[in-house]
Amino acid sequence: MSKSYMNLDVTYNYAADRLAAKNPVEIAGNAGAEYDPEKGIFRLKYLGDDYIVSYPGGEVNFAAQRDEEPSLTVKILILHYLITANGVPMQNKHISFKELPDGAIYIEPFTRRAVKPMLKIFGGNPEELVRVAKEMGGLPQDLGDISVTIFPFPRVPITYVIWAGDDEFPASGNILFDASAPYYLPTEDYALLSGLLVYQMGDISQKKQ
Repeated sequence: MSKSYMNLDVTYNYAADRLAAKNPVEIAGNAGAEYDPEKGIFRLKYLGDDYIVSYPGGEVNFAAQRDEEPSLTVKILILHYLITANGVPMQNKHISFKELPDGAIYIEPFTRRAVKPMLKIFGGNPEELVRVAKEMGGLPQDLGDISVTIFPFPRVPITYVIWAGDDEFPASGNILFDASAPYYLPTEDYALLSGLLVYQMGDISQKKQ
């Protein structure tokens, strides 16, 4: 994990300050969120759940009443999305993690936290990846032997690709992003977010067994 995530409280407070410095109407338009000026809140979807974010305070909570609150990591990801999104249209062109700004710097944690766990969980049963991803609103793609795209945020598609193994070679895979990705989250957040999605899919798969 990079230094910016090592002290989560500092990271969260810094992101909240950056949110407060931006125009809320522009934020909502760029991020595909809704802004209620009377209540001073954004409404935003993350992984299918509805969240509310106060403005200018930057407090992040589930929209529906729950016993728990979002993790600090999720709160930071949501704030980073809101403050980074600039409304660039999707390019419908896949790029690898290394093609993201400074992607080579974060490739090791990205591979360790996202690609390897994906192959460990789904490499032996790629069809399960598609089944589980559909439960999260994912869409099948035609890359590799099995692939699926999930939208954790309204304008952030992440595509998981697996090439099935055989008697000679183990399964291999990759995780791809739209070419517009740098305009919606920092690169290190994609390393974190890609892995979070893998583990969430793994949890869903485990519960079905």
